[in-house]
Amino acid sequence: MPNAFNFSASPFDCLNQDEQRLVRNSVDVVYFPEGETILDVGIAPTHLFVIIKGYVTQLEGAEVITTYGPEDCFDGRGLVAGKVSSRFVAAEEVVAYQLAKQAVSDLIAANVTFGALLFSDLSNKLSALSERKSQHELQSLTMSRVDEAFLRPAHFVEYDTDILSVVQLLQDSRSSSVLVRDNRAQPPRLGIFTATTVQRAILDGRALNQLAVGELANFSLIEVKHSDQLGDAMAVMLRHRVHRVVVVNEGEIIGILEALDLFSFLSNQSHMITEKIEDAKDLEGLSQAAAQITRMIATLYRSGSRVNLIAKLVQQLNARLFERAWQLIAPEELVANSCLFVMGSEGRGEQLLKTDQDNGLILRDGYTPPAQLDVLCLRFSDALKEFGYPQCPGNIMVSNPQWRKHASEFGQMTRQWLMLPNEDSLMNLAIFMDAHTVCGDERLLQDVQRGLMKLATDSDAMLARFASAIDAFGNTTGWWNRLLGLGESEQRLNIKKEGIFPLVHGVRSLALANRITETSTAGRIAALVADGKLSAGMGADLTDSLHFFMGLKLKAGLTELDTAKCVTGAIDVSKLSSLDRDLLKDTLGVVKRFKMLLRLRFHLDAMG
Repeated sequence: MPNAFNFSASPFDCLNQDEQRLVRNSVDVVYFPEGETILDVGIAPTHLFVIIKGYVTQLEGAEVITTYGPEDCFDGRGLVAGKVSSRFVAAEEVVAYQLAKQAVSDLIAANVTFGALLFSDLSNKLSALSERKSQHELQSLTMSRVDEAFLRPAHFVEYDTDILSVVQLLQDSRSSSVLVRDNRAQPPRLGIFTATTVQRAILDGRALNQLAVGELANFSLIEVKHSDQLGDAMAVMLRHRVHRVVVVNEGEIIGILEALDLFSFLSNQSHMITEKIEDAKDLEGLSQAAAQITRMIATLYRSGSRVNLIAKLVQQLNARLFERAWQLIAPEELVANSCLFVMGSEGRGEQLLKTDQDNGLILRDGYTPPAQLDVLCLRFSDALKEFGYPQCPGNIMVSNPQWRKHASEFGQMTRQWLMLPNEDSLMNLAIFMDAHTVCGDERLLQDVQRGLMKLATDSDAMLARFASAIDAFGNTTGWWNRLLGLGESEQRLNIKKEGIFPLVHGVRSLALANRITETSTAGRIAALVADGKLSAGMGADLTDSLHFFMGLKLKAGLTELDTAKCVTGAIDVSKLSSLDRDLLKDTLGVVKRFKMLLRLRFHLDAMG
């Protein structure tokens, strides 16, 4: 049989030589004219089809679930289950390989990964993908550059500085070492004095305010370049049996790399950024910490960390960053009598790369805020902009008086969103449902949220209007054509519009209808499954699909950053691997099925 069978396409790219030989010996070529039903619901399939030329649509009733093109295979699940559950129709003339069922069964028995990629549910497919990444794509963190780790600032003292003054400097700067200049030597030399050497100073017996630091400093400094790899820096520390090295860039000292920080970077970088946020004395210091968050995200993603865990980490770091910024800007009394909160993907804990600001401020009833409140709030919005978070085009920020009110006024405003559901109020309601506290008295936000949920209407008309936003970006049928190259050359997919938004808002709509107070999409899905409002299978598929979309969007965004382009997160489908392309169709298919469920639940087809 033909030797042209493409073994580089998923799931056949995981087969060994013997398994590939079995495929070659077991396939035939078949032809289907346009419009012919290749597989129908309920029949017992005898072959797995791999398309050579043409396109096949999978339908449930009249709804197109997905479309298959060259090198795609179908219907593995039906083959294993012994019964086809969808209808497969030739969208145009189709030429395909058909692989006998017995051969497929033998391959599944011999190769677990092949079976998982061929017919398993989405969760198992993603597990197989994760396993592959760990084997083939994981980049060791030890390959990162030294200047990507947390470098402690270098503090300099002169040779004659007394030990007591040095200890005071160590305490004030929260450092464990200082560099000691000895200008008496020819040529001048540089040494290091560490906190552990203080013990020797005490045991020396002389008064600490009379003992020169230069007498106890170590003048055999170990240096590494800022561009060296962390693995090399670690080897240097081990070879010289030191706990810190001086980092230089073209002969200039730019910081100190300590062993603790190096190993912490290799295990979890977030603590270093947290420490930098805590140490910040001004907004400039916070800006430096904010710049490191994106670098951390890139490193964690490329080292194989799961995208949902990265998102949780980012939410925690951003919350602390925003909290410190507000504490530096606002008087203590204002902080204590208010609740600063974030919304949107930030509130849900699903933001990765920096996106538009969405935030608000609730003031305690009876509290009179400072006269310059508007100035303070504008300064906060400007600070976040400096940190890399663009201002919201819709002006949903604390600098807008509409989004900073006393608790009773805020509660009244949210009730109006429910009672007078026009386009703007429903949008505001959707945004506010994702609110999450970052600073101040979180009970102020909780009280407003509880009051909102108590009044959540059972009005089918209102819920239908709210849920109808799942179709805000139009029918995605056109996208399936673009995905498969039918008639259009555009190959960039806006994954937020086509996948993330309808999934997130659909789940949000079900949460509102069932008065679920969770703010994260995954948390809402879990609550809906627990309440019997979603099947466990659909819940798992939605969660897996969301995380897959987030990963694709992050990968695309990082690529845009690497090439100095504006971050859009749009997916270049032509550059996806066959497995990612297969998973993309699976996950977009999940969204389509979910939208069908929502249309039934909220009677969307009956809307005018």
